[in-house]
Amino acid sequence: MIVNRDEECRGPANSFARVADAYERGRPGYPEEAVRWLVGEEPRDVVDLGAGTGKLTRSLVALGHRVWAVEPLPEMLEQLVAAAPGAFDLLGSAEVIPLPDASADVVTAAQAFHWFDQAVALPEIARVLRPGGRLAVVWNTRDDRDAWVSELSRAIGAESVSRGDAEEPIDASGLFGPVEKATFSWAQRLDAPTLRDLVLSRSYVAVKPREEQERILGDVDRLFDEHAEEGELELPYVTECYCAPKR
Repeated sequence: MIVNRDEECRGPANSFARVADAYERGRPGYPEEAVRWLVGEEPRDVVDLGAGTGKLTRSLVALGHRVWAVEPLPEMLEQLVAAAPGAFDLLGSAEVIPLPDASADVVTAAQAFHWFDQAVALPEIARVLRPGGRLAVVWNTRDDRDAWVSELSRAIGAESVSRGDAEEPIDASGLFGPVEKATFSWAQRLDAPTLRDLVLSRSYVAVKPREEQERILGDVDRLFDEHAEEGELELPYVTECYCAPKR
């Protein structure tokens, strides 16, 4: 599985229900150039699967797309409604998308594709895509080339995206054409409370006992104090984007 390699054994995706507010406050959005690469320039009908609190949804709406945000956790969807009021919010999942056949030009999954039952979800995604539509998936991963970021990842769980997280399951489905990839480097500015929220929103941390969370937060506070300037620091990311047309 993707991104945090300990997430699968430490807790299911519904661990996010208990940290929806921290997720909204602490998680980064996505750079506009990455969103444009994923979805295109012209207004389209977009289904955003596993939309969470709407981190990608709000960018899609801002660029003029018509967005149906599908999320299985009511706690996350409640945050999304406030953050992305221009979207149509739907309680549902990638495995059972509550939309008719051929209703979308693009299906997106931001920070979520690894949670899907891909053998079920990929045919369901193909079902709701129109001819000529495409699947677009994206992850923000911390750029561990900075020494302090590498130390942060040791404390809260490392991130990475491999071929097995996107390209291989999409190719193996036989439902999509060749996968294209693009990456975008950028940085999130954080104060101390926002960094704490970012850490608490990680499923690796969310499922831990409170005393273990406090130990991790103590390490994170120390890193902030060592590296912040004027009460803020920059956390570098690489946004990794994948896109494949429906066959």
